[in-house]
Amino acid sequence: MPIVKLTKRAIDALVPPKAKQAILWDTEVKGFGLRIMASGIKTFVVQYRNAEGIKRRMNLGRFGVLTVDGARDLAKLKLAEVIVGEDPADKVRQVRKGMTVSEMCDWYLEEARAGNILGRKNVPIKTSSLDLDESRIRTHIGPLIGNRIVKHLTIAIVEQMQTDVKNGKTAKPRTGGRGGKATGGPGVAGRCVGTLQAILGHAKHKGLLDTHPTLGAKKLAGKKRTRRLSTTEIEMLGKAIAYAEANGENPVALGVLRTLLLTGYRRQEGQAMHRSWLHPDRGYVMFPDTKGGAQIRAIGPAAIRVLEAQAEIAGNPHLFPSAVGHGPFTAVSDCLRRVCGLAGIKGVTPHTLRHTFGSVAGDLGFSELTIRAMLGHASQNVTQDYVHIDEALKLAVERTSNEIERLLARGAEKQRALQLAA
Repeated sequence: MPIVKLTKRAIDALVPPKAKQAILWDTEVKGFGLRIMASGIKTFVVQYRNAEGIKRRMNLGRFGVLTVDGARDLAKLKLAEVIVGEDPADKVRQVRKGMTVSEMCDWYLEEARAGNILGRKNVPIKTSSLDLDESRIRTHIGPLIGNRIVKHLTIAIVEQMQTDVKNGKTAKPRTGGRGGKATGGPGVAGRCVGTLQAILGHAKHKGLLDTHPTLGAKKLAGKKRTRRLSTTEIEMLGKAIAYAEANGENPVALGVLRTLLLTGYRRQEGQAMHRSWLHPDRGYVMFPDTKGGAQIRAIGPAAIRVLEAQAEIAGNPHLFPSAVGHGPFTAVSDCLRRVCGLAGIKGVTPHTLRHTFGSVAGDLGFSELTIRAMLGHASQNVTQDYVHIDEALKLAVERTSNEIERLLARGAEKQRALQLAA
């Protein structure tokens, strides 16, 4: 970004970058600047080289909490410390060793969202993962141990937090437009421990902690989800989908539902697909990002027919567009709940549909390795030549998709017979 004199007017006019962050440097005080993140958060920073010649950058405070003049004066004080041989960033780091859990979690979220903390495969942590981390922090970790000093944490304290989450001590209604209640349970409890342990590990790596205070804490294993639809239940779902379609159910929602059944894609993968990602002539979808990174995923003709039948909204790139704005449709879970209610089927989530796709493939005799590749667990790197996608994998996906389509059609035919009889 250009170098200008930082003023309130100039900062108010800043447009957030599309990704990561940008820094606007001040012309009046060298090393004083303002960092703006893609989320719109604006933070004053100061940058310098310490006595060893190492470049340091430290946050001064958020714009709005600090005025421009106040932040500039604070930057001058920090730079004056540097002139006499001190390292203000190191002093802050030493103070941070006495941080509370809540303070360290806030540090982690800000640094990770700025791309300064790397996750698996040495790439910045995904926004979706950070959103889940923040939810666990705000709902469970903060209320239970947020006021504790990090360096005084023990394994016993962390495992007690886990027990409290498991037993529902932090249960409360969800916010942000999400329905239901955050009830805890062993799966959530274990993931809270995993999140906290990761934060402490990053803090140690960045020099905020000398040692990891709770290394060795045992994490509860979540209950493995094994629910799948039987062939009878797939027929019942086909019958219910036909009834719902004839009685005013959202066609976009039903399109997503059919796609998840016929592909085994994850809920978000199915809902958020762009039209440009689909290559029907080659039989694949090119996902620029998934839980496993960028992937090419085979798709069968039955699912392609569903996708190509979706109405397009001008200006919206998604195959399943939202009725408002330019984003994707996001309420397939609600539709699934309604359709399952019509079918009298219980315990079904979007993940059940994914597990069903894999199970049907197993019933057809495909190996575990093939099924993992079908579901996107195996490496299907986008650097592969699209022409050379494994033809055997395409065949497996097509046969599985066709079998599920056949069962859904049988159920739909039974529903049409009932309508004719009536």
